[in-house]
Amino acid sequence: MHTLLKGALAVAIALGTLEAQAQNADLILLNGKVFTAEPGQALQQAVAVADGKVLKVGTNDEIRALGDAGSKVVDLGGKVLMPGFIDSHSHSIFGGLELISASLQDEEMDLDAFVKRLKKDRDSGRAMAGDVVVMNGMNSTYWSQSEGLAQRLNNGEWENVPVILIGSDHHTAWANAAMLKRAGLDAQRLRGLSALEQQNIAHDKHFNPTGFLVDSGFDLAAAAMPVADTQTMKRAGVAAVKYNNSLGITAWMDPAANGAPGEALFNITPTEKSVGVLPVYRDLARDGQLSAHVAALLVANPKSRPADLAVLDKVRQQFQGIPNLTLPGIKIFADGVIEFPAQSAALLEDYKNSHKPGELLIDPQHFGELVSAADARGWLVHIHAIGDRAVRESLNGIAQARKDRQSGIRHSITHLQLVSPQDFPRFKSLGVIASMQLDWATAEPYTVELVKPYIADDAYRYMYPAKSLLDNGATIAGASDWPVSTPDPLKAVYQAVTRQGEQGVLNAAERVDRQTMFYAYTRNAAQAIGLERKIGSLAPGKQADMVVLDRDVFSVPEQQLAEARVLHTLFEGREVYRADDAPAL
Repeated sequence: MHTLLKGALAVAIALGTLEAQAQNADLILLNGKVFTAEPGQALQQAVAVADGKVLKVGTNDEIRALGDAGSKVVDLGGKVLMPGFIDSHSHSIFGGLELISASLQDEEMDLDAFVKRLKKDRDSGRAMAGDVVVMNGMNSTYWSQSEGLAQRLNNGEWENVPVILIGSDHHTAWANAAMLKRAGLDAQRLRGLSALEQQNIAHDKHFNPTGFLVDSGFDLAAAAMPVADTQTMKRAGVAAVKYNNSLGITAWMDPAANGAPGEALFNITPTEKSVGVLPVYRDLARDGQLSAHVAALLVANPKSRPADLAVLDKVRQQFQGIPNLTLPGIKIFADGVIEFPAQSAALLEDYKNSHKPGELLIDPQHFGELVSAADARGWLVHIHAIGDRAVRESLNGIAQARKDRQSGIRHSITHLQLVSPQDFPRFKSLGVIASMQLDWATAEPYTVELVKPYIADDAYRYMYPAKSLLDNGATIAGASDWPVSTPDPLKAVYQAVTRQGEQGVLNAAERVDRQTMFYAYTRNAAQAIGLERKIGSLAPGKQADMVVLDRDVFSVPEQQLAEARVLHTLFEGREVYRADDAPAL
């Protein structure tokens, strides 16, 4: 009986294979330079698509033979075709909110010019959230000018107008006196906070807050902001999907999907009602507007214990069965940010100015239990770690899960601004993906003026150590952290390859080649978001998410990588974006 069953199964498989081979393509793309992201596979010429999936990749003749009278045939004219780009760390709904709101987009200007810009955006309504004036995308260099901001925004026409300026890093902010009053942040309240929370709210010797806020301090002010209505959130979602598609992005990990504007993230206490932006994704999918795969993670408190995961599971159960939306795991903040004056990233060696090591948010004694408990549920764990101590303790936590079982789940650590050389090989040995925002690997004020003077020289040598991790066998996945920085994968590829910035090159030894980055934004990122069986490469049976580029990114000079554009983006084999100057597919 067993032999008969095996024989019947073999026949069924054979028939299924013949049926697949006999299937005619509804879309045929010829004469391209096709990067499949399948390891070791040379560039191909053509792709056949049927029912939204890749039918076959091969030569023009092989693919043309799969067509019939009903097939749409497109001549790519030698253009590069790739799998759709995948961003392994993007707060896309928040990015969409910035697209439809006021944002300085990291621009630097003198304070008088800034206040003029703020007035303009206030008067147009673009900067208004209820009765609060909000400016996003503030460059961190403004925080050293807190006194000047206070002089201008605590007096005259601004005296009774709540104003909050949000850093482009989304970890820092500055609030004027009216906003601090709205949030109930005064000397009496500060004295009642923990030492760590006090440290995250800049204050004078009498405990009066002076405006600058970091992480949990920012949370307290954000909680007093008006909640964006459903219509605004939907507009943000639509804008986010369209913008991602225009950059060739057909999938992303949203690492904080149970957080909504104004809700605490850094010291979150999630409940089953903490659904964040998940309803936005649900509504987009319902209305046929989610032309991307979203792997939505739920933020767990850094000091959570295994039993706390049951609450997050209740949230997960509310959003099952939604097209193009998965909830594969959790995200945890291990530390904050490294730039002066925040300096909340956890370091192995103290900051030179404060003689403090920053803030390790996780508890090293119990973190491994939490990671292992998530791993046992089949959940991936994605950890924010910027400082080298935070990275090491994150790896230690994952090591506990690997000791308890070999699940094969691809956990990841994101940001990785500083990594100790001792920890480079641990990424491979523990199967940890390095989710890196290599658009940040540039010599500019953020990495030079706001970091270099304050940390150990040996640590600074390994800022964003992409090549060191790669040489030690790590898998690198592309990520943006949008809206902290541009989500454009091609600009990140350029930056990773050159590491060139306005102040020179940030450690040329850590440059990686462009091929590495093409894999980082396709196959590797698909692994990071738990969808490698469905997307990430162009192979038979995988979804036909594809992007057509305007130039040969394999051969153009490095400088042109930053100028490369997307001409077409296809999701499930249908065009979801076309550049204005591109012919119809």
